[in-house]
Parts: sequence; structure tokens; C-alpha cells
Amino acid sequence: MNFLEQIVSRAKSDIKTIVLPESTDIRTIKAAAMIQEQGIANIILIGNKDEIKKLAGDLDISKAQIVDPADFDKFDEYVNTLYELRKAKGMTIEQARKLLSENVLYFGIMMVKMGAADGMVAGAINSTGNTLRPALQILKTAPGAKLVSAFFIMVVPNCEYGENGVFVYGDSGLVENPNAEELSEIAIASSKSFKSLVQAQPVVAMLSYSTYGSAKSELTEKVVEATKLAKEKAPELQLDGELQADAAIVASVGQSKAPGSSVAGKANVLIFPDLNCGNISYKLTQRLAKADAYGPIIQGLARPVNDLSRGCSAEDIVGVVAITCVQAQNM
Repeated sequence: MNFLEQIVSRAKSDIKTIVLPESTDIRTIKAAAMIQEQGIANIILIGNKDEIKKLAGDLDISKAQIVDPADFDKFDEYVNTLYELRKAKGMTIEQARKLLSENVLYFGIMMVKMGAADGMVAGAINSTGNTLRPALQILKTAPGAKLVSAFFIMVVPNCEYGENGVFVYGDSGLVENPNAEELSEIAIASSKSFKSLVQAQPVVAMLSYSTYGSAKSELTEKVVEATKLAKEKAPELQLDGELQADAAIVASVGQSKAPGSSVAGKANVLIFPDLNCGNISYKLTQRLAKADAYGPIIQGLARPVNDLSRGCSAEDIVGVVAITCVQAQNM
């Protein structure tokens, strides 16, 4: 089985309930129908029942639960809970009611918070900021997590590198310019996500334009310091840096540029120094190598909430929902 087939199989082994709040988008409706047909997850769609069914047309979404905030029997309970969570930040009960009436992303996150769902997937028609803001405000971080960050799982066809062509790219979706401390946390969290989702041993490369001091600047020193911090925090982790990308994944180059490194030439978790590098790299890999890109997958939240690219397909949504289910199983 390939990576996605394994994830889908794991999702089916312990069915979770996932909220898809963007029910005005046909890709979301198609994904809901596919997910229910394959038995991957229980799905909740948010919105007006008649409008959703009209948009679905001949698509079978009969097994999906459709929740309309306008007639939801626990709406007042959700409003009061949101108010209590956010009143210290100045939110009034009227603002909480308006927000849950009008914003399906906040309503979806409240369903996760209240235990009606195990996770949420959105972002097909919303920005990353709008998608994740409710999660950060309401769900907060997981116990022990110091930072919320994002990664992509890249599955490169016919590839001899990484874990049979499977990589984690982090952070390639959220943290814009991490300092050394934050970069070390991203590396450790990404290694755990790789092990959980790919079910293989993570080999983590802290990437730079320099390998082992071949260049020195403020940019490279940040990666050097992040590598040092990550090794101190997680000495059991197979992690090294700073490494150039070719030294990280190509054995012959790694042996030449970083002799003696336990990571060089073997990396499957690539940690980028900033969001520019990570985001550009995942998109280039996706387009030039015809790779499947799943994400951005969020790590560090108390419950799984995942973002989508606004250019996603219905099939992409199915994949991210399956990943979200597996994350929920491991929480």
C-alpha cells in the first residue's frame, strides 16, 4: 500500500467524526460523498440543509450529518461556552452569538471543543489565518506543546530518497520566521508527526544554504543554534545540521559534504529555516516532481484541525480528512 492507502486503512480502523464547515463549495460536498462511500469517517457539514442538498445534486451525502446553526438545539450552550472562553479578551455574549451565527469556522471549532466532533478540515475557500484563528483562540495548544506549526507530507513518485519518496516538510505553512528556539521545536514536533503518520523512523535535517560551516552568516547561525537546541532537548532523535538540501537527501553528496553525519544522505524530515523556503520548496516539489502534497497539517493543537490549499481538489480533501482522523486516534 502507498502512503495514502495506509492512512485511509488506519482511519477506517477507528472511525472518527470530522467537521467540514465549507459546505457552500462543491469540492467539500464531493469529498463528503467520497468519504462516506469509502467509510473513512463520519462527516458533519455546516449550513442550510436545503441549500447543501441542492448543491449536492446527485451526489449521495445522505450519511453525512448536516448541522444548521440557525436551528441547532445546543446553540445557546455553544454561545455561552464561547463567551466564557473569550470574555477575558473582551468578547460579549452578543458578539459570541453573532460569531457562531455567521461564521461556520468558529461554529465548527466549537463542535470540536464541545466533543461533537474529533477534528475539523477547512481552507478550501478560506485563508490559513481565517481557518486557524478560531482553533488557536478556542482549542489552544496541546499539553507540552510550546508552539503550533505546520508541515506538508510530500509523496514523491518513483523516488529513491526519503522514506521511499515520503517526506515531511516543516514548517511550510504557518510560522513565518521562526527564531532558533522555535525552529528547534518545529523540528522535534515534525519528527513526532512523521513517526506517527508515516510509521517510520524520522531522520531530521536542519536545512540551510550551508553545510557544516561552509558559509557563515546570521541566517546560517540561526540553523546552527536551532540544531544545538534540538539535540539538547531530544538527544535520542536522529537529527543534524546545518545541511544543504542535496547533502541531506543524497548519500554521495552527504558523505562528501558532511562525513560522519548520521543524517546526511538519509533525511526524510526536512526542516526549513523560514516559511519562504518551506512554502516555495513544497510547491516546487509538488509541480516539478509531480508529488502529492498533503497539508498544511497542523501540529501542536489540543485537537486536530487542518488547513487546505485553496487550489485543492475533492481528492485532496479526502486525504487530509483521513490524516486528521489518524491524528485524532493518536490524541
